[in-house]
Amino acid sequence: MRVVFLPEVEDYLVELSELLHQKEYFGFKENAVKYITELVLEIKTSLHKRIKKDAPPYFDRYGKGMKYVTFKKNKTTQWYVFFSIYEINNEFVYLVRYVSNNHIASHHL
Repeated sequence: MRVVFLPEVEDYLVELSELLHQKEYFGFKENAVKYITELVLEIKTSLHKRIKKDAPPYFDRYGKGMKYVTFKKNKTTQWYVFFSIYEINNEFVYLVRYVSNNHIASHHL
């Protein structure tokens, strides 16, 4: 099992750590980077174990036939990870196509 992020998802996560610091969700940039790093690590290590749901048609703009799972990080924020699953050389590859949170995407689910 392998988890791969699209380049635009990787870019978004880097920008997100900057934004979380700029908007003062985290007082120190290092804490914002740590938060995103821990989220990515959790995605890589547990995505395949989570209960998968079919992504609603609204998210087809990021890929057809995707699944999604949730990652709750604190009392107010839950992350949604949208992905496709491929089997390549007898290995399952999870391609993360989009990441969002309940503050942005939940009304589409």
